[in-house]
Amino acid sequence: MPIAKDSYGKIFDLLERHHSWFRENLPLIASENVPSPAVREAIVSDFGNRYAEGWPGQRVYAGCTYIDEVETLCADLARRVFKAEFADVRPISGVCANLSVYSAFTTPGDLMLALAIPNGGHISSGRMNFSGTAGLVHGLQIEYFAFDSVEMNIDVEKTKTKIKKLIDDGKSPKMAMFGGSLFLFPQPIRELVDFLKSYDILVCYDSAHVSGLIAGGQFQDPLREGAEVMTLSTHKTFFGPQGGIVLSRDKYSEEIKKAVFPGNTSNHHLHTVAGKAVALAETLRFGSEYARQVIRNAKELASSLHNMGIRVLGEKNGFTSSHQVVMDVTTQGDGGSFEKELERANVIVNRQLIPGDISAGRHYLHPGGIRIGTQEVTRLGMKELEMKEIAEFIGRVVLKHEKAKIVKKDVKTFRESYQKIHFAFDTKEEAYKYIRIR
Repeated sequence: MPIAKDSYGKIFDLLERHHSWFRENLPLIASENVPSPAVREAIVSDFGNRYAEGWPGQRVYAGCTYIDEVETLCADLARRVFKAEFADVRPISGVCANLSVYSAFTTPGDLMLALAIPNGGHISSGRMNFSGTAGLVHGLQIEYFAFDSVEMNIDVEKTKTKIKKLIDDGKSPKMAMFGGSLFLFPQPIRELVDFLKSYDILVCYDSAHVSGLIAGGQFQDPLREGAEVMTLSTHKTFFGPQGGIVLSRDKYSEEIKKAVFPGNTSNHHLHTVAGKAVALAETLRFGSEYARQVIRNAKELASSLHNMGIRVLGEKNGFTSSHQVVMDVTTQGDGGSFEKELERANVIVNRQLIPGDISAGRHYLHPGGIRIGTQEVTRLGMKELEMKEIAEFIGRVVLKHEKAKIVKKDVKTFRESYQKIHFAFDTKEEAYKYIRIR
C-alpha cells in the first residue's frame, strides 16, 4: 500500500534529519547525554529482542546464558563504580528506580519528604494533585524540605523544625528523598542523617542528575554520607543508555529485588543493560577526568553568563558545583519564550520553574528560569574557552535579541570542530552519525 511505504520512508527520513540537526546544534539539556559508539552498538544488539524476567540464574525464560553473564558483569561494575554493597541494574528508568524504592520501603498513605518542584524536586517524588509519581502511582503523601533560595539548597534547621512538628501532629515521615532535577550543590545528608534516623526515617538519594559526577568522585558521596539507598538515571551526567539503577546496602537487597521484579518491571530491556555495562566500564577508566571537566565547564559558563548581565542562581556559592547552570530570565522575558527562540538558533535548553515562580503567578509553560547542562558538550570535547563562546550565543538571543537565524549560522560553524566522542575507549564514529543497517 502506498501509505505504508510512504510512512516507512518518512520515518527514516525524519530520523536522519534529527541526527543531522544534532550535528549542528548545542545540546545543553541538563537531563540528556550522548552515548559512545560502543554503547550504541550494545543497544542495537539482539539482547533487545529477548526476555529475561527475574534475577540472573533464576530466570523465567530460557535462552539467557549470555544475557545472565552481561547482567552479572553490569551489576558488578555498578557496585565497583559507586562503592555499593548491592546493585540492581534492571530498572528501565530513573522513575522506575524510584517507584521500586517506594514499593520496597513504603505503603500507600505513608509520608515522604522531598523537594518542591520549583525548588528542584522531580515529578517522580511529587504530590498526587500535581500528578507526581509518588502521589499518583504509589499513593504517598508528600511534605517538602524547607528550602533556602539564596543558598539554593535544603535548609537544615528549618527542616528539622518542620519534621518535629509533623511528628508532634501524628504525621511521622517514613522516608526522606534527597536529590532532584534542579541540582546545583551537594545536599546536606551528613547534617540531617542522624536526625532523620533517630526518627526511623529511611534516607534515600535520587542521584538521577548527578550520578555521573558521583561516579567520577567529584560531587558528593551519598552512600558514605549516610544514605541507605540511592537511585540513579543512566543517561544524564552518566553517559549510558536511558535506564535506571538502584544501589543500597546488602541488607535491603531482597526487598529491592522483589520491588523491581515482579513489582515494577516485567522484562527489563536487556539491550540497555548491556549498554549500561559498557558505560560503567568507560566510567571506571574516564569518569573522574570527565566529571571534573563537566563541573569546570558549568562554573565557567555560569560566570560568563553572569558577567554579561544575566542573573544566574546560586551566586552566593559560586553559581554551581554540578553540571547545571540556572538562569533567571524574568528581567528579560520568560523561560518558555526564550527556550523556543534559542532552539531556533540551534541552542537547545529547557525552561525551568525556579523559586518564587508559583507565588509570582508563573507556571511551567512560561516559568522564570532556563536550565542548562554542560555534560553533553563536555563529552564532545569542549572546555572552558568554548563555554565562553556558548555564553555569547545565549547572550545574543536573551540580552541583545539578535535574530535567531543569524545566531544559528554561527552556532553551526562553531559545532563543525566538535563531532567526536571523548572519554571513551572507542571513538571511531562521529557522535551523531546516523548508522544505517537496513
